[in-house]
Amino acid sequence: MSVDDAVERLSESNSGHNKWVGVYIGLLAVALAICNVGGANAAKDANRANIEASNTWAFFQAKNIRRTAITMAAEELELQLKAQPAMPAEARQAFEAKIKDYRTTAQRLTTDPERKEGLDELFLKGKALEAERDVAMRKDPYFDWSQALLQIAIVLASVHLIIGNATILGLSGGLAALGFLLMLNGFTLAFSLPLLG
Repeated sequence: MSVDDAVERLSESNSGHNKWVGVYIGLLAVALAICNVGGANAAKDANRANIEASNTWAFFQAKNIRRTAITMAAEELELQLKAQPAMPAEARQAFEAKIKDYRTTAQRLTTDPERKEGLDELFLKGKALEAERDVAMRKDPYFDWSQALLQIAIVLASVHLIIGNATILGLSGGLAALGFLLMLNGFTLAFSLPLLG
């Protein structure tokens, strides 16, 4: 086919078939835009959840270090009480009050249902954020492959408009269907492909 033939074929764009192929290409472009948004959101969600999980685990570690230091201080005071059984009553009461204060603080660092900042709550929050990150990371490859397939389908449909080869249009349709399926799976994770996640 010469260039003149290709230009003549394109000028026949008012034929019904070419109009429907144009609509098909437009729908593919819309699907590609939606897929791009889904992929970008999955990447952002994975990044955000990863940062929040890292911050939560850092806070968890800081609280755990503090709880350990306070527990050790309480144990040190208890050992001093045992080592000095003849300690004056006033000093013993001060030691016991401080030990009680340390134990209360250590317990509050372990679990704090009011503020949701105890080690138990932070552990659950960190695990939930990691799970959220992992889900977003599993979604991302489906969007990537879907975008590639939809782009190839658009190119093949455009080539069909120029050369009129029905096989190329059929191949475009097959790739588009696979691209749509992968895009839907990117949103729903209805199934898992070993190579993609």
